[in-house]
Amino acid sequence: MNTRRHFLGAAAGLLAAGAASRHALAAAPEAASRDSAETATPRQPQAGRPYNPVVTLNGWSLPFRMHDGVKEFHLVAEPVVREIAPGMTAKLWGYNGSSPGPTIEAVEGDRVRIFVTNKLPEHTTVHWHGLILPNGMDGVGGLTQPQIKPGQTFVYEFVLKHPGTFMYHPHADEMVQMAMGAMGFFVVHPKNPRFMPVDRDYVFLINAYDIDPGSSVPRVNTMLDFNLWTWNSRAFPGIAPVLARTGERVRLRMGNLTMTNHPIHLHGHSFEVTGTDGGWVPKTARWPEVTVDIAVGQMRAIEFVADNPGDWALHCHKSHHTMNAMGHNVPTMIGVRQDDLAPRLQKLLPDYMGMGSSGMAEMGAMEMPLPDNTLPMMTGRGPYGPIEMGGMFTVLKVRDDLPRGSYADPGWYRMPPGTQAHATQAGIPPAATDATEPAPTPATLDVRKPAHDHQGH
Repeated sequence: MNTRRHFLGAAAGLLAAGAASRHALAAAPEAASRDSAETATPRQPQAGRPYNPVVTLNGWSLPFRMHDGVKEFHLVAEPVVREIAPGMTAKLWGYNGSSPGPTIEAVEGDRVRIFVTNKLPEHTTVHWHGLILPNGMDGVGGLTQPQIKPGQTFVYEFVLKHPGTFMYHPHADEMVQMAMGAMGFFVVHPKNPRFMPVDRDYVFLINAYDIDPGSSVPRVNTMLDFNLWTWNSRAFPGIAPVLARTGERVRLRMGNLTMTNHPIHLHGHSFEVTGTDGGWVPKTARWPEVTVDIAVGQMRAIEFVADNPGDWALHCHKSHHTMNAMGHNVPTMIGVRQDDLAPRLQKLLPDYMGMGSSGMAEMGAMEMPLPDNTLPMMTGRGPYGPIEMGGMFTVLKVRDDLPRGSYADPGWYRMPPGTQAHATQAGIPPAATDATEPAPTPATLDVRKPAHDHQGH
């Protein structure tokens, strides 16, 4: 993590979002910056009230300092470069070097002071989505505050009245700035760290982009036809796995800032919805689920006991949302023979490949030429071959021997003998055999992209 200090000029140059206090004239704390897409290990707070920190998938939490009893943060809105998955980067807007920006963590009852420096090429604001606060701190440009012009720093200050799961994002040129990735998570922990305790507490934002193959800047005017469906601006196989030791209680906090709903489905376990936009759900109001639908602008927290060891899929159940670089006008070629057509077209287009006659599964295993900085539609490999997924997909890895507090990827799961599906001959009962042992593979889900020379194509 790198840090860079922003020295402010005269006190008159520091504008406040709402009524300024004498504290608003103090110099802003250092603005931490991080551009890595690795999941940062949670760090216990070094000051202020105690809390159990969250884990941001492929992200991190923003450091703070204590100043006269106030918890101070410094957000910097700025252009960033984000790796969507190995083989593709995007030029986005975010905060403190990353998109989404870092997670802000504080405690119920804290007074927070958040400095926001604008390094974007246009004005901005920050809205604290779901938080109950004074009107002048709500962050709606033109309505509750002047816009934060490029180069300016505003300060927001308020008391966190309610614990829960919240978000932050601009309320200025919102269509553009959110489409460019400007957003982040805000977690308010309960005063009592023993309230609804869990062993692992994960957070991620659901977001989406429309980036033409071969390019790196999102098309901000897209309304529905996005081609990259992401969690924390990462697409499978770039999304980090969710890890748990067998028997641990796990919480997933998810916020949806896309243009559509997302039914998030977990394999191998059932869960309960324990938190919404409005706060925690009483135990008497919960019921078991395996899929939770998260509407636009909503936050949901789910909890489950990781009591079923293995590698379990966690994904959006809209099938197109587990694909990358979707082509919305691609014709269906199932049943259409292309054997005689492909050789003729290859004389004109050497890279042409006839595909789709019997479905699209071959896309997951085939290495085919792609424009630079473009992800395959289906990608990622597991211990038994192509996983044939992309977009909003990752793996819950539950292990008996995962050390408590460890977030190191344990590799692939080895099924106990007799617990894995296997091939057999029709009409012949299968003999008792041990499960097929997976070939040694890296713990990460690798992207395979072909080496190619476009030669102008």
